[in-house]
Amino acid sequence: MPRDRARHSMPFGATLLTWGGVRFDLWAPDAEAVTLEIVAGESPHGLSVVRGLSMAAVGEGWWRAEDAEAGPGTLYRYRLPDGLAVPDPCSRFQPFDVHGPSQVVDPTAFSWRHGDWRGRPWHETVLYELHPGTFTTEGTFDGVLRRLEHLADLGVTAIELMPVADFPGRWNWGYDGVLLFAPDSTYGAPDELKRLIDAAHGRGLMVFLDVVYNHFGPEGNYLHVHAHRFFDEALHTPWGAAIDFSRDEVRAFFVHNALFWLEEYRFDGLRFDAVHAIRDSRPEHILDEIARRVRAHFEGTGRHVHLVLENDNNAVRFLGAPGARYDAQWNDDYHHVLHHLLTGETHGYYEDYGRGPMDRLSRVLSEGFDYQGAPSPHRDGCPRGAPSGDLPVTAMVNFVQNHDQVGNRAFGERLTALVSHDAVEAALVLLLLAPQPPMLFMGEEWGCRQPFLFHVDFSEALRQAIRDGRRDEFARFPGFTDPEARARIPDPFLAATRDDSCLDWDAVTDGAATTRLAWIKGLLATRRTAIMPLIPGLRPGQSRRFGDRGLTVTWRGTRGPDLIVVMNLGADLCTAPVPAVATGPVLAATPATARSALRDGRPLPPWTVIWARGS
Repeated sequence: MPRDRARHSMPFGATLLTWGGVRFDLWAPDAEAVTLEIVAGESPHGLSVVRGLSMAAVGEGWWRAEDAEAGPGTLYRYRLPDGLAVPDPCSRFQPFDVHGPSQVVDPTAFSWRHGDWRGRPWHETVLYELHPGTFTTEGTFDGVLRRLEHLADLGVTAIELMPVADFPGRWNWGYDGVLLFAPDSTYGAPDELKRLIDAAHGRGLMVFLDVVYNHFGPEGNYLHVHAHRFFDEALHTPWGAAIDFSRDEVRAFFVHNALFWLEEYRFDGLRFDAVHAIRDSRPEHILDEIARRVRAHFEGTGRHVHLVLENDNNAVRFLGAPGARYDAQWNDDYHHVLHHLLTGETHGYYEDYGRGPMDRLSRVLSEGFDYQGAPSPHRDGCPRGAPSGDLPVTAMVNFVQNHDQVGNRAFGERLTALVSHDAVEAALVLLLLAPQPPMLFMGEEWGCRQPFLFHVDFSEALRQAIRDGRRDEFARFPGFTDPEARARIPDPFLAATRDDSCLDWDAVTDGAATTRLAWIKGLLATRRTAIMPLIPGLRPGQSRRFGDRGLTVTWRGTRGPDLIVVMNLGADLCTAPVPAVATGPVLAATPATARSALRDGRPLPPWTVIWARGS
């Protein structure tokens, strides 16, 4: 296949045949018969059946039919004996949303302009998480594409899309996807997503995709109708019955999904959502199988393919050297302890970080996780985590904001609305120049103060239960014990809630926003020129405490100079002597007046962070 075409071969779904026509394969072990219906129409309410073909049972619950007249653009669905029509669970596109027919897509129709793009090594990663539906007012892939120059000029090296798999309704964070091979039609067609990725590659930007393999959304998942054994009713997750990864067909579904996005769409990496909720009893865990299959599939291609986990258990066994298994994991410990230091909050999971927060930050920066097997008060004293000090320094993705940590607040407040300007700047300097891959959340680069609110759009039958559930969730939090207070939490089903979450790009021209943006660009330029070359040779950090909020961390360099940070992460002047550190040139400092503090032996001002090379 020419390098400017991309297609991933799968054992299921609609496959274009080289001699013409389409083969349709469906795993429906609970169905006694299946009819393939070819339909036509301009809307979900105006569809008519063009023809129906009885599918042949080919064993092990599989059904197959070939239609010589079908081709790219053909609309189809499966009719079950009880009369229910269902979409293809492996549909490549759903033009009429999750309840409508699927559409045949020719994966090779898109011609990639940058087919020779091979990605970037992991240590160069600077992530920028964005939600395609609210990153721009258009809420589309093309809307994101039109802002790529902003991102390339900013200095990030990778954009991370929140999940795009087809979800029900007009808006959603993406974590309620039910058709995992189909980009949601509200964002655009498959070729529009490919055009975004191709354009990003042309600007030197990697593109990551957030994928959800721990559950399906509550509306539009028809697998339980014709493939009930896809799930294990004896195992429960926060979203219902667990996916049954003991079955070969289920494992193949998710392995191919990962390969599909990486090969057919040329994503540079995947972020796997909440893998702690995945239950698997097989000797080879599904995450191990996915990593093994992905690494084998792209071996010898020269492509840099990155795999990143979100794992609340602080497990380390899936992690390793970049490019070996999973490159890294989101480090919630980093966020939580830093958030506590900045805001003083101790409710919810922040209660785990209220004691000795600077010692915890020291451990996080030096060794990766804070919780490495210690009991978690928030989890009723259950041990959490495993030792992480032997992992590469790049094995943790750090952040001070992301979609969860902003959007899961009742009013979606960003850090800029919670703490002082100086505290935010200290957090950003610490984040963006540390050797761990940093991640910004959309709008953070200019100090955006707009909320990012929880918003979904399910059918009426689900709405009240979700409203009540979300408001009840906050009943134990300060300020929400009163039902009237909880009633003020924005309704996730209102268009205004979604609209209020859209970035206001006109705000970037404000004076304060322009100043913040230029400052962030400068920090990322320093990271690119002074920090990135050091990262592959840095060993885990060595830290020393001083005063109440003082900390130094030194990462020893095996292929170059050491990297050193000195900080006072508090609102008071730190008069305690700074431990002797052999610093060379200062790379960055906030406040700017602190640049000479180490040299002159002066007390560190509030919210000070100083980065330097070792002498």
